[in-house]
Amino acid sequence: MANITKRGNTYRIRVSCGYDMEGKQIFRSMTWKPSEGMTEKQIDKELKRQAVLFEEDCKNGLHLGGEVKFAQFTKKWMEEYAVKQHKAKTIAGYKVLLERINKELGHLRISKIQPNHLIAFYNKLSEEGTIKKKSYYASDSFLEELRNIKTSELTELTGLSKTTVSTAKKGENFSHDTMMKLKNLSFANKDSFILIQKQTGLSPKTISHHHRLISSILNTAVYWQLIPYNPCSRVKPPRVTKKEAEYLEDSQVIDIIKLLEKENLQFKTMITLFIYSGMRRGELLGLKWSDIDFNSGHIQILRAILYTPDRGVYEDTPKNEKSKRSITVPASVLSLLKEHKLKQNKNRMQVGNRWVDSNYVFTSWDGKPFHPDTISSQFKKFIKRNNLPDVHLHSLRHTNASLLIASGTDLRTVSNRLGHAQLSTTGNIYAHAIKSADEMASNALENMLNKKM
Repeated sequence: MANITKRGNTYRIRVSCGYDMEGKQIFRSMTWKPSEGMTEKQIDKELKRQAVLFEEDCKNGLHLGGEVKFAQFTKKWMEEYAVKQHKAKTIAGYKVLLERINKELGHLRISKIQPNHLIAFYNKLSEEGTIKKKSYYASDSFLEELRNIKTSELTELTGLSKTTVSTAKKGENFSHDTMMKLKNLSFANKDSFILIQKQTGLSPKTISHHHRLISSILNTAVYWQLIPYNPCSRVKPPRVTKKEAEYLEDSQVIDIIKLLEKENLQFKTMITLFIYSGMRRGELLGLKWSDIDFNSGHIQILRAILYTPDRGVYEDTPKNEKSKRSITVPASVLSLLKEHKLKQNKNRMQVGNRWVDSNYVFTSWDGKPFHPDTISSQFKKFIKRNNLPDVHLHSLRHTNASLLIASGTDLRTVSNRLGHAQLSTTGNIYAHAIKSADEMASNALENMLNKKM
């Protein structure tokens, strides 16, 4: 209930507007001055009306505790909402975006953020020279020291993947995160790394990621009754041109399978399993031998191996609940997996007590989980070495889905095998394959009827 205090010829109306992020009660007040000539009765009636209106405004969120600054609120949002709702990899991505967002919007009170602030921010992100991309390469003296140490030993010392260490030892560019880990080596100093800076603007897709994150944060502020509405709802980020999923033709897949005969057994098994299963990268690396039923051909997908700069390589649950699934693979793939298991057992005996008994199907030389970026890098080199179409490792997942749809497999089965949360996701991503399959079905019907005419 409103508290009314007379102050000279004005009145102060004070009401409670809920609680702030620290649990303290929020009070808001307004001053009302009667018009000249109003009687005591009229003043009393209007004063009560003003108090009711002001209290209603507070209940409807028009006088909330939005005085907190955006940067301060994002910290609270991260601790009390985001880390409980999202996976570590998603949180790591949010932190990168928030560095940029808070630099521009962090000083603003959340109640003062307007659509024009967001529009100006998105325009700035798209401008050439706004974003500085940093990369490094090793100085000659540091490079010489690196090359004197075995790659496996450097991997142990730095926590970097074998591929990343090899890249640095070749004198090629590497990221800021890699530099920070190499910096911990005993022979590193301030002159060990040479910085390369490239100035560019962000793509519409990346800008839309910023927009969605800001919107999610401010939606939480609305839900917590700190602001009355989300200004993001009145702003359209740059239009993102939808790209079709990259996939290979069946003839190109056959070429890859043939070329894999020349590769080491673990790589050959990985890529073959990618082609026949359509798993995500992390899911395939998260497989344990206990997940594979060699009698039925069923593989349980229960976990994923992921990487973030702050946590390194770690195990997590799959992307969503429907990503926990069972799929069947053909006998040829099972045979390859058995062969790989025998080879892994031999490697384990050779490594001896240095072997980490993790039970993962695909591992580093010492039994530890395989670094996700390493398999992507290896596949990229394989593609380049064999003059194959320039596709990413994830394209094998798209290829699997496209070939299944083209072969007549129903969309629900394809969606279940891929572990999509919704059937519509499968339909949207593989619209090209569905259209192609529809045309083939139409032609097949025409051919069948023509034969009988």
